[in-house]
Amino acid sequence: MAEKINTTKFEEVNINPFSSPTPGESLTTAPDMPKQWESPPQYTEEDEAMEAVYLELTSDDNLMPLIQVIDDGTPLDQVAQVLLYRGYSKGLYTPDLMLILAEPTMYLLIAIADYADIKDYVLYEGEEDDPDGAIYGDDVEPVEMDEVNDDEDEAPKPKETEEIVEYDEPGEDSVSSSLLSRIKTELPDKVKKVKENK
Repeated sequence: MAEKINTTKFEEVNINPFSSPTPGESLTTAPDMPKQWESPPQYTEEDEAMEAVYLELTSDDNLMPLIQVIDDGTPLDQVAQVLLYRGYSKGLYTPDLMLILAEPTMYLLIAIADYADIKDYVLYEGEEDDPDGAIYGDDVEPVEMDEVNDDEDEAPKPKETEEIVEYDEPGEDSVSSSLLSRIKTELPDKVKKVKENK
């Protein structure tokens, strides 16, 4: 018998690529026992769904573990993805609404990190290596590359920190006004209370 020369990546990690569900197998489940995401969603409006996300994140049981996860350096986008996917798989909202909730959920997580005095939170994995993610005025001096110099041998001078345009913080357009007011009024007290009971 001939010896096998090449091994596949599946054989190296001892996985059978053919041990997966048969196509269409999900359609053979009993109609009276549908999966939660196959039923109509609990929330169809963005504001209602975002309020449910806010209440879940800031509950007494979840807030301190969430602060610890953020403080441990887990990227906020991963926390938001897990949270939103879990809500989708529970049938709380549709996949489209889940994607719409991504931005306000990220802003909510940033607000929680800020109120918990976590200044070095990670937005996404690889953020430190991303030149587009650099925060101007934070060890980086931006250089205007389109600037025309009379002396071609001289590099353009970097802008002064005061000349850098500051961006507005997210406001009512990304988070509903009722939730935004709750974040500003309730969240600092909740975070303070949870950190004191630590």
